[in-house]
Amino acid sequence: MRILLPDDTALELPDGATGLDAAAAIGPRLAAATAAVKVNGELRDLRLPLADGDRLQVLRVGDDEALPVLRHSTAHVLAEAARHLFPGVKVAFGPPIDNGFYYDFEFPEPITDADLERLEAEMRRILAAGEWAFVRSEVPRAEARARFEAEGEVYKVEAIDRLPADVPISFYRQGDFVDLCRGPHLQTSKPIKAFRLQSLAGAYWLGDSSRPQLTRVYGTAFWKPADLEAHLHRIEEAKRRDHRRLGPELGLFTFSDVAAGTAFWLPNGTRIFNQLVGLSREMCDAHGYTEVKTPQLYDAELWKTSGHWFKYRDHMFVTEAEGRPMGLKPMNCPGHAQLFKLQRWSYRDLPQRYSEPGLLHRNELSGALHGLLRVRHFVQDDAHIFCTPEQALDEAKGCLDMAFETYAQFGIETTVELSTRPPERMGDDAQWDEAEALLARALDDKGLVYAVNEGDGAFYGPKIDLHMTDSLGRSWQLGTVQMDFQLPERFDLTYTGADNGEHRVVMLHRALFGSYERFIGILLEDTGGDLPLWLAPDQVLVLPIADRHESYVEEVVGRLRTAGLRARADLRGESVGKKIAEAESSKVPVMLVVGDREQETGQVSVRRHGRRDLGAHDLAGLIRDLRAEVGERRVPV
Repeated sequence: MRILLPDDTALELPDGATGLDAAAAIGPRLAAATAAVKVNGELRDLRLPLADGDRLQVLRVGDDEALPVLRHSTAHVLAEAARHLFPGVKVAFGPPIDNGFYYDFEFPEPITDADLERLEAEMRRILAAGEWAFVRSEVPRAEARARFEAEGEVYKVEAIDRLPADVPISFYRQGDFVDLCRGPHLQTSKPIKAFRLQSLAGAYWLGDSSRPQLTRVYGTAFWKPADLEAHLHRIEEAKRRDHRRLGPELGLFTFSDVAAGTAFWLPNGTRIFNQLVGLSREMCDAHGYTEVKTPQLYDAELWKTSGHWFKYRDHMFVTEAEGRPMGLKPMNCPGHAQLFKLQRWSYRDLPQRYSEPGLLHRNELSGALHGLLRVRHFVQDDAHIFCTPEQALDEAKGCLDMAFETYAQFGIETTVELSTRPPERMGDDAQWDEAEALLARALDDKGLVYAVNEGDGAFYGPKIDLHMTDSLGRSWQLGTVQMDFQLPERFDLTYTGADNGEHRVVMLHRALFGSYERFIGILLEDTGGDLPLWLAPDQVLVLPIADRHESYVEEVVGRLRTAGLRARADLRGESVGKKIAEAESSKVPVMLVVGDREQETGQVSVRRHGRRDLGAHDLAGLIRDLRAEVGERRVPV
């Protein structure tokens, strides 16, 4: 048979040859270093046979693309260690996941974090005993079932019963441990060196809350110890920057069980929130949007018209009024469509661009709630554009321009993704072809590099998703621009054209922050709470060295506030050194210290957060500089 390599070179192999045979045909050193293969773009076990015409990529030990194989193999070592330490343990499954792996077990008795050290030590003992191979074999279904039934491995038995009849049953053996698994796995245990068990969690068997709850052991593995240490450092840094810790610590927001999934915003957090809303309004004004305000609660008929009653009802808060079902809005688009429908429009009136910092409610499961990043109550910087088909392309490009202008205020660099039609969707293929082509053309016309995310569009239309990578290398989705031909159809949204005929509008959905809550959470974790001067809730803190300087401090604070800066004085009877330390912990961008010399000369001694004393400055000149920094929304370098 003939196999194609990545450079289009053809490789002749005997029928039934495996990926490892192909690597050996290229060279014995490559075969020894092979971790797995990609066949037609799919990660596969190197032991599986190839087919004529397959396109093959050999992945070596050390390749990032083969990390899932290393992690999967490490998970099997964990399962063997659990069998050794906890006789009677029942083994479920242990797949690789982003940044690591997990394995689910039913332990005879509950285990604790202290047992993670024992498990990890046993894994190291198993590996230190000598290099061994992962041996794959296919077993008749009845034989496999009988084996695990005899061992009391009820989860393996059920897994076999759930597999389709035409799926082969494969085992992987390592020493005295045999696991039901489809792979892929490494050739040997030799590359498994840099790993760490990290945490425990509960997980229902098959994700079903009516089934037994298992213990999930999380871990991670890397090819090199240095990569593992770097990853663990990033985890610790992420914990330090966790917005759920920083928010209360910096006096921004807090949470309460009486309103799960909803933040209580403290004065400083409210200032940040309002600054972002203000930026949205400023950007919308500059781009020709009109702010509107629509209801919170709608009759179910609105949601049935939009399609959300059937697609999204489980995520809505539903109530009743006078015997009629009602729903709190989880998104603004149906309300904006209804507002547009309540008026008559000419082609001369279009485009109409509605913006609304709209309060939304979504009935998220309590287990999915996560600080500000996944909430039940939030405000979205939502906007919808109603335009003619001829205007749709320019409107999509205008949304992209606005997005990049907005993100520049924070020094955020973005990556772009075009998400196309999902399997379950409204509308016909011709409409989707046109909508997808419009968004692709908008991206091409703006010269943007983008990836295509097949099947991840909204049920009513394709979308452009904008992502950022934070200072810890984590990716976050921020904004979206969506092309919608479906809601105009469902709401019968029309305008009168130049021919005096009725024509269907095109609707674009646009959100740039996503939600203010989520964006603040992301921003806090990206910056560690070190916000730029224009966004910081307290911009300037003025500190007297002694009581006799308090009147001058009040004068300085007054001049700063008159200039539009958020300033306050710290007049507590603590030492100035302690006040500076506390201001540093609170991440106040500018600290001004005044003593006898400053009072006599009308100056202030300036200190910026994270830097040393910058010396004495003339107050008028400093105010001028700070106002310019705020007005330009400068991003700290």
